[in-house]
Amino acid sequence: MIGRIGWLLIAFGVCLVPWLILIAIELPAGSAAAHWRVTWAGIDALEAGGLITLGTLLVRGHRPHAVLASATATLLMMDAWLDITTASGGGELSAALVLALCAELPVAALCARLAIQEQRRWS
Repeated sequence: MIGRIGWLLIAFGVCLVPWLILIAIELPAGSAAAHWRVTWAGIDALEAGGLITLGTLLVRGHRPHAVLASATATLLMMDAWLDITTASGGGELSAALVLALCAELPVAALCARLAIQEQRRWS
């Protein structure tokens, strides 16, 4: 079961790579933040790295992963929060809510569950 979850996390992380490239190119250059594109692409790159690394650890059977799972869950929740709170409304807000509810928050919950299970194992 853990191996399957690992492969799923790797897949989620790999799926983020084209997305982060797209937002690095497509986000408006001008905004209140000087480095808007870098900020959003950076968050997604950290998420992808966390998911791929966590998934790889699980697939290979490396058990100590609680800290990485916690950090990845935190990044995903932060991304969902920032997507929703910076959306300008209308379709942008709807897209942010769908992404948060259907992808970011469920994957964050999975990562948090993995972290809690691993922490209990070592406690």
